[in-house]
Amino acid sequence: MLRYFSLLILLTACGAGKPEGTFSTAAAPAAPNYAEARYWAALPTKTDMADRSPADSLPDRQATAAADVFYVYPTLYFSDRKDTGWNAPVEGDFTERVQEQAILNHASIFNAAGRVYAPYYRQAHIQSYYVKDDRKADARAAFALAYADVKEAFQYYLEHYNDGRPIIIASHSQGTTHCKELVREFFDGTPLQAQLVAAYLVGIEVTHDYFAALPVCDTPDQTGCFVSWRTWRKGYLPERFYDPARNTAVVNPISWTTGDAWVPREQHDGAVLYNYDKGIYPQLVGAGIHEGVLWADKPKFFGSIFFTRKNYHIADYNLFWLDVRRNAANRVAAFSADR
Repeated sequence: MLRYFSLLILLTACGAGKPEGTFSTAAAPAAPNYAEARYWAALPTKTDMADRSPADSLPDRQATAAADVFYVYPTLYFSDRKDTGWNAPVEGDFTERVQEQAILNHASIFNAAGRVYAPYYRQAHIQSYYVKDDRKADARAAFALAYADVKEAFQYYLEHYNDGRPIIIASHSQGTTHCKELVREFFDGTPLQAQLVAAYLVGIEVTHDYFAALPVCDTPDQTGCFVSWRTWRKGYLPERFYDPARNTAVVNPISWTTGDAWVPREQHDGAVLYNYDKGIYPQLVGAGIHEGVLWADKPKFFGSIFFTRKNYHIADYNLFWLDVRRNAANRVAAFSADR
């Protein structure tokens, strides 16, 4: 995660490279073929970073898991001089970036709850979120292409891998931009909703009324619902993202409720920090919900004196790594018991 932190700090300090020219489908990277294993960042039938664990006491349980996890990774297409197209490729150096950062730090969380499926997709350049009016059409087209890949991968998963098993949807940042739409299209008030354990839609705002039939999870073992949060340092209200009137759905990833009571660090299961193999850091942060914002204590770790950022978005999952892992497994158990 240290490399991931460093990339974001560099991005903030220097600005990211921007996509060149106007969006063109013809100029987009080659489309993935999800019938081929190489277009999946994680599959339970191959060795990948989703099989890893930061501690021997947290084994990979995919072989015996009762559920499946469909995970979509965050924006990682932003910093390299080669990142000049509107959409990322699904081969070469970029796929290594996905493995070492997102699949390792995020997807591996869920290998105790389900078999992990994570497609490579032609994600939109990070600048697609920030372009000026004259390039918004290009950005919309880039996001549409990315979502088309995610949707195609999910349809392939349903047709070839799922076999009626319970499903967890998990995502972060741009992954959540796409999974919000995916969940609304495939689960919200549809027959497939009966298979949904929970959707972990993290790092991008989801309002309470975004879905017609899916509620916000308000208890730790509730199923058929969604959770969402985006993390900031305690006491900080981000102007760009802070608006209580937007009715943002926030679930506290320590208590797994929507109440505004502060949950102290003593109840925190544990984080995974800058070195994945260093293991779990328990009781690292407390957390609380304040008017649509998730606040967390500043974490203390080696070198944290230099970590002055108030935006903890990059660590939305890592700060609550073990909390999410245990919660996902608990929800699968509750889902199985109910049925």
